[in-house]
Amino acid sequence: MSPQILPDPPAFDLDCRRCPRLSSFLDQVKQDHPHYHARPVAPFGAERPRLLIVGLAPGMHGANATGRPFTGDHAGILLYRTLHAHGFSSAPVSESADDGLRLLDCRITNAVKCLPPQNKPVGAEIRACNAFLRAELEALDEGAVVLALGSIAHQAVLRAFGLRQKDYAFAHDAQHALPGGRHLIDSYHCSRYNTQTRRLTEPMFHAVFQRARELIDAG
Repeated sequence: MSPQILPDPPAFDLDCRRCPRLSSFLDQVKQDHPHYHARPVAPFGAERPRLLIVGLAPGMHGANATGRPFTGDHAGILLYRTLHAHGFSSAPVSESADDGLRLLDCRITNAVKCLPPQNKPVGAEIRACNAFLRAELEALDEGAVVLALGSIAHQAVLRAFGLRQKDYAFAHDAQHALPGGRHLIDSYHCSRYNTQTRRLTEPMFHAVFQRARELIDAG
């Protein structure tokens, strides 16, 4: 009897309810905010990107509301402005999912596709969502750059590739080699807290994207 061939995991499932806590929370959010997206948030951008940005999870009044990653909340202000400055976005401001903005050779996703309570997913939820991230990462071409925004996104990328955390220490602007000739760059998350406390400044963020651009242009 020949072995069963399992299908590759999808990169996204709009109807996913594999995490009971997150599914129940989204049901309540939808009741409280009927016009919000309040479902898993799809990756956004180029189908075959050379830059994949991995965030943590949708924000309550950002991606969870608009349905587009980093759109509608404070974190997206710096992100899209920086993407545009380095040639990865057609506009410096992301206003809504239907504003016509296009990402150029770039795609944005999250380690966890659903809004978590207090923006804090638990370990089981991060692991349950990792198959989706793995499918996105495995589709990247040789030479592609993965930019992890924050330590949780960094850890999720390593888990998706089956790499040991201790061999790839997270640090702002750190660069790591990934399987398949890909690259991982780390950055502090562009959250309101990090930018207001100056843990992450705009020049620091630009430096990370400049490093990514140089790697991509070098082929």
